[in-house]
Amino acid sequence: MTRWLTEAVPRGRVAAFRTLIYLFVAADLVIFTPWVRTRVSVPGDLYQPLLIGRLIPLPTPTETLVTVIFWALLALALLAATGRAPRLLGWAVCALYLEWMIIAMSYGKVDHDRFGLLVALAVLPTAGRARHGDTTRTEAGGWALRVTQIAVICTYFLAAFAKLRFGGLDWLTGSVLARAIIRRGTDLADLIAQVPYLLIVAQFGIVAFELLSPVVFFLPPRWRLAMVGFFYSFHAVTIATITISFAPHLAAMTSFLPLERVRPVVWARRLVGRDALRRDASGPSGDGSAVEPASPDADPTPEPLGDQASVVGRPAGP
Repeated sequence: MTRWLTEAVPRGRVAAFRTLIYLFVAADLVIFTPWVRTRVSVPGDLYQPLLIGRLIPLPTPTETLVTVIFWALLALALLAATGRAPRLLGWAVCALYLEWMIIAMSYGKVDHDRFGLLVALAVLPTAGRARHGDTTRTEAGGWALRVTQIAVICTYFLAAFAKLRFGGLDWLTGSVLARAIIRRGTDLADLIAQVPYLLIVAQFGIVAFELLSPVVFFLPPRWRLAMVGFFYSFHAVTIATITISFAPHLAAMTSFLPLERVRPVVWARRLVGRDALRRDASGPSGDGSAVEPASPDADPTPEPLGDQASVVGRPAGP
């Protein structure tokens, strides 16, 4: 189990995941949760902090406190996305975002789609330094990604547990999706709702998929990626029908993906380099007689698969 939890991954994957998560935190402040700043206009008596907010304890939100957290978190998240000072900036972003979420969720509604993201913010500072494109492997980074993956799957599994605990079997055969479509459904959802018994079948399918989600850890790499692709397709359908995005959860779920292969900066440089080489090859007369040299940005060594191993079997990599 220890070897599985600390299965080494390329440092480039950790760097890419770190950049993506911290950029999402910055985007979350201005796109998904800017409404948190309006909490200061709500009477303080309505602030009922979560358990962690009572244990610390944290102050009742004021306009000054929320404004300072917003701008400090936005600046630090953008700095942390560069990979500099991963521990110092990482812990600062983790603490500030946790307080941001406590303020957001202490007025009666708690969203479970942020669990994986909060875990990712808590473990990323422990991964140490990582550079984009670095193919050397790190166990600390592998542990950070694995723990995030476990949090993502727990979100699914515990959601099914909560459905059955509070709704019982009636959740499966009731009108849960029908009510959701009435409240916030799209034209596509209206078409689906017209098919007899399809919503009941969908409710059974949702609970089955959530209960079976831990299977992803037992699959070989190719099948694991296929199952993660199914997870994303499920959320795409959810967005298209009842407009629920689960964006923080989707960001955390990239911990399953070989992100070291996604290098937009390198791709852009190569594209610019090819354009420049084509112009040079055409020459001043445009006869194209010059020979096009190899791109200086080309990487002669192919990047490894670098996938984490499944629970069963030998871990991948050296």
